[in-house]
Amino acid sequence: MLRIHIWMLLVVWVSGCARTDVTRLDPQSVTDLSGKWNDTDSRLVAEEMIADALNHPWLATFTTENARQPVIIVGNIRNRSHEHIAIDTFINEIERALINSGLVEMVQSGAMRDDIRQERADQQEFASEETRARWKQETGADFMLSGTIQSIVDQEGKQQVVFYQIDLELSDLETNRKVWIGDKKLKKLIQQGRKFKL
Repeated sequence: MLRIHIWMLLVVWVSGCARTDVTRLDPQSVTDLSGKWNDTDSRLVAEEMIADALNHPWLATFTTENARQPVIIVGNIRNRSHEHIAIDTFINEIERALINSGLVEMVQSGAMRDDIRQERADQQEFASEETRARWKQETGADFMLSGTIQSIVDQEGKQQVVFYQIDLELSDLETNRKVWIGDKKLKKLIQQGRKFKL
């Protein structure tokens, strides 16, 4: 009995002495602790796929025929993988890569667009006539980008291989034609270490 009490006191003492160390990292650094989809995956996949999308004939064709840059809206990107993925972060990386390219224009989608419309409605009642944003002046999108993230998990013992496939496609909103389809594959080998037992 005394042995159990001593053991419990030791466990409580070790827990109380635990210390948390925090090290700041460069946000651009590759940090992969768990093997799950992370910020690095979102950034690198978005940059690579958008660079590919902007390097195909649809862009030059549209610009030549219309004498202006195409306007893109990001639609649904569905997470069909086995894990939680912060889709909004991935969409933000996609939008950043598109805007920073200087080759296309972007319009708001989803909840942000609704927020802007609500603000415009409020201005009609509360802002002066010369400063209020007018109705029906939104820029319409020419193309919509949408896609999926899927995964396959293969595990044997303490080794796990996770395969991700990201599929994106760009569609002409007027004709429904697909003008670009891209995919990116990631494969991660995760080896589980031995857990320390008291």
